Amino acid sequence: MLSNRIGLVLVTALAPMIWGTTYYVTTELLPPDRPLLAGLLRALPAGLLLVAVTRRLPAGDWWWRALVLGTLNIGAFFPLLFLAAYRLPGGVAATVGAIQPLIVVGLSAAVLNDRLTVRKALAGVAGVFGVALLVLRANAQLDALGVGAALAGAFVMGTGVVLSKRWVSSAPLLAITGWQLVAGGLLLLPVTLVFEGLPATVTGENLLGYAYLSIIGAAVAYALWFRGIRALTAVNVTFLSLLSPVVATLVGWLALDQNLSAAQLVGAAIVLASLIAAQTKGKPDADDSVRSGRKRRAPSRDRSLVP
Repeated sequence: MLSNRIGLVLVTALAPMIWGTTYYVTTELLPPDRPLLAGLLRALPAGLLLVAVTRRLPAGDWWWRALVLGTLNIGAFFPLLFLAAYRLPGGVAATVGAIQPLIVVGLSAAVLNDRLTVRKALAGVAGVFGVALLVLRANAQLDALGVGAALAGAFVMGTGVVLSKRWVSSAPLLAITGWQLVAGGLLLLPVTLVFEGLPATVTGENLLGYAYLSIIGAAVAYALWFRGIRALTAVNVTFLSLLSPVVATLVGWLALDQNLSAAQLVGAAIVLASLIAAQTKGKPDADDSVRSGRKRRAPSRDRSLVP
């Protein structure tokens, strides 16, 4: 049982590791100043492909639920992600986005009745601190719009994770992933055409970048991500997103010949430690579990931080 859970965590971790390459692909392969187009071409082709393969459409409440989740996880998150990537140094964008686990910890307590514990809160704070050590630079330039986009992106994605856990469908996983990608892509389509339009020219590098982000970064990564959300807790899954800046740093080191400092190595270690702490279960207390076969009590409405 434990080995199965570890395997599931490792497979789910592939999604944020893939997303860690987004900053490199955006800056090196995509045309400049096209965050909406990048989000659109990442989502819609991948979603249409998955819907065509599964040949399954939403039913009942899932018509509007897919629209809500597609808006949060795709339609709103993608342009915010790319806007932050375009307007901020990767380190600043990653550090701001690292607050997502803290957001999910709070929302899970409110929406999913998960216990809000000191261990989870400290792991979230440590994750932000570790990411800052890993990627933040002293001379990093702050841009108000970019910071706002990164904060909003963390919030909408965190909300999407929690609602994805709350709303469960018996439909195939690839179908659910496809619905959300199509919904998010269709929302982005008119906005992209009105505010950005299409580039005058598209190079082979641009096409390669868009294809990678759509097939690998969306179809494959989101299927793994939603599979993890279905089987693990929302908190377990969202802490895995901290792997994204770790991979982004490694890609910069390997592909862009960037140096790794001692502080960055310490930051990576802190990130991994916070991630592991979030995946392990703390010692149950008398209010939270049963020591002699008694049933677990329903959580109180008045929740406070408990060890």
